[in-house]
This record gives sequence, C-alpha cells and structure tokens, in this order.
Amino acid sequence: MPFYYASPKIGHPWVVSFLIAGQPAANLQHQNTKIMSNIKTKLDEWEVKDIEDNSVIRVWVEHNTEMGNNSLPGLQVVTMGRMVNYEPLHVERWAYAAKKANTTEYLVEEGSWTVYPDTYIRQILVLGEKLTARVEVKVRSKDQPVIKEYELPFTSF
Repeated sequence: MPFYYASPKIGHPWVVSFLIAGQPAANLQHQNTKIMSNIKTKLDEWEVKDIEDNSVIRVWVEHNTEMGNNSLPGLQVVTMGRMVNYEPLHVERWAYAAKKANTTEYLVEEGSWTVYPDTYIRQILVLGEKLTARVEVKVRSKDQPVIKEYELPFTSF
C-alpha cells in the first residue's frame, strides 16, 4: 500500500515523497512513480505586541509550490496556530461566496479570530484584477490595525 513520507532537509523546506511500503527510496526511479515535492518559501514573518497584557500575535506567511488536489502554487498564512491555505480550489469557493454576497472581500472565518471588537485577527480574500490575501491584526493598545496584503500566485481558477 502506498503512503506519503515527509522528511526535512536540514530544517526548511520539507520534501514530501511518495513511497511504496517496504521498498527503499532508491528503487522508486525504476517503478514509474512520481516523486512529489513541495517547496515552502518564507515570504514574511511579523508580530504585533499588545502593551496592555504583554501578549504578542505572530503572523507567518509562506509560498508553497504545490497545494491542494491539483498541486498548484499557493500561499499559507499561519496565525495563533490557525492555518489558512490560499490555494485555487479554496479561493474559487470563497470568491463565489463573495460574488454571491455582492462584495469584493471575503472574510475567511475559519482562519480569523474575531471574538472582541478591539482585538482581532482577520484573514480576508480581496477580489479584483489581482487576487490578494489581506491579514489584519488589531490589539487593544494600538488605535489602528496592522494590515498587510499578499498577492496570490494565481489569477484564475
């Protein structure tokens, strides 16, 4: 039975390979199996500190060469342990929901944290000529949220 095996190359990036159980990796080239690899590249890493309670909200953004069922490039945004994958299949579904609601922005609720009005993390898909992922982080000790946008590595679905 085939399975996927992930092995690191000295830290980052991770290389994911398709292996056949019980057979060494050297034999893969003779079995017409495709070795798949996803290369993760850090685009940005930033944090917002709240002076009121001395907490820090960190944001990690990376580009992936293969995401989703179609193995297409995309972005991954990680905040507070919540991971949002901006890959073509997800973005197509979110764009449809935004167009159906007659808006150009879609709040990705499963990756956002919006419990309080003065402290939040919002991950938003912005529709337009170029698709962008917007990350907004607001803490109590700052008057305005910190907002950063990242262009998605694809334009159509």
